Amino acid sequence: MSHVLGPVWWLIVTLGLLITFHEYGHYIVARRLGVKVLKFSVGFGPALWSRFDRHGTQFVIAAIPLGGYVKMLDTREVDGAVGPEGLRGAFDRKPVGARMAITAAGPVFNFIFTIAALWLVFVIGRPDFQPVVGSVDHVAASSGFQAGDRIIAVGGRAVDAWTTALGALMSAGIDRRDVVVDVVDAGGSAHQRTLALSKLPADVDERQLPVEIGLAPPRQPIPPVIGSVPADGAAAKAGLAPGDRILSIGGDAIKDWRDVPDAIQKHASAGHALDITVERDGGMRSFAVTPAQGDPDPADAAAKPRWLVGIGVQPVEPNFDATLRYGPVAALGKAFSETWNQTHDLLGLLGRMVTGQASVKNLGGVISIAQAADSNAKGGLVWFLTFLAAISLSLAVLNLLPIPILDGGGLLYYLIESIKGSPLSDRVQIAGQYVGLVLLVGLMGLALYNDILRNVS
Repeated sequence: MSHVLGPVWWLIVTLGLLITFHEYGHYIVARRLGVKVLKFSVGFGPALWSRFDRHGTQFVIAAIPLGGYVKMLDTREVDGAVGPEGLRGAFDRKPVGARMAITAAGPVFNFIFTIAALWLVFVIGRPDFQPVVGSVDHVAASSGFQAGDRIIAVGGRAVDAWTTALGALMSAGIDRRDVVVDVVDAGGSAHQRTLALSKLPADVDERQLPVEIGLAPPRQPIPPVIGSVPADGAAAKAGLAPGDRILSIGGDAIKDWRDVPDAIQKHASAGHALDITVERDGGMRSFAVTPAQGDPDPADAAAKPRWLVGIGVQPVEPNFDATLRYGPVAALGKAFSETWNQTHDLLGLLGRMVTGQASVKNLGGVISIAQAADSNAKGGLVWFLTFLAAISLSLAVLNLLPIPILDGGGLLYYLIESIKGSPLSDRVQIAGQYVGLVLLVGLMGLALYNDILRNVS
């Protein structure tokens, strides 16, 4: 049950926090510009909590935490019930510049949140891996990369950690464009290597790009300690238990968990027990486990059926060997730089999805957000702040898209009004709202469809 409640809880925390900050941007700028705010709602649907402040604004926490809104006084909705004095506070009576400022304030506050969250991350210190190549395969191998290369820059973008390097490589990989990578080899000599990402197969799923690019950090050892034993599995029936440290399988010594699957497939056979020796409570014990035959690996069309014994690895904390930590002033510059790079990459990805260069499978919905929120929250404050910064930035960028019903659509309307000298007709604006609603529902439906596929495949 916790695997469901955890993601749901952290989804509510994430969206609640970021939506509140976004809507507060609209609210505070509207108030400063003299607009009467009628309602500030976090969420949609029935109110779970509500109160009025001394200015007559109703603050609401609603039941469906998938959005929010700030409702302002509008002369088109009051039917003369508000006198001339009151109408001075109507949103539609304000100059077009003021309306643009109020509309843009939500996304701007999301950008501010992103910068503030990343600043705090870099002041506290974000754990990461050194940008040192541990293994080379696929495209990287044919491009001359070697184990021990330390990545200094990718496409001219300075690299200070493995996460930064991977982000830049992924961006170039999605474009299928060659990129120059500055490295210092294991002997201390500087080189510029051209990573031939144009050779990547066109049909490769973007989620498989890190593997296809072929650069990976040094492999961390994973102790061969059993973390889980399903009650209905062969291992449980034979007597294996969580905490057992596997010493050998079929006579082959096991030093790392990665050796376990290969040893099982090598020695398992139909109708025969598999000898597994473990260390338990300081002593050695052997178990005869009769494996069950499972389905072939779906990623390998030529794969044979797999043998399963019903054991899972014990979770291991990453052994980070670098910490990105800066002083308060330097951290602010780093936060701005990181925000700029992430914005550039996000806009590039959106553009490539529109042109068909990148798959729409990259879109994720509330299920993906919930799972990522839960995972990052378990990683600690720094990783959760990093995640919040990324989601806040995504909200800012997506809300600025020129789609009616989003803030960007409103800004487009006001830009047209400022050019032609008068507002678009209500008919045109309403038609645009319907078009925007259809587009938004379609995007949300596609994102949800992708989420479902990821979780059932």
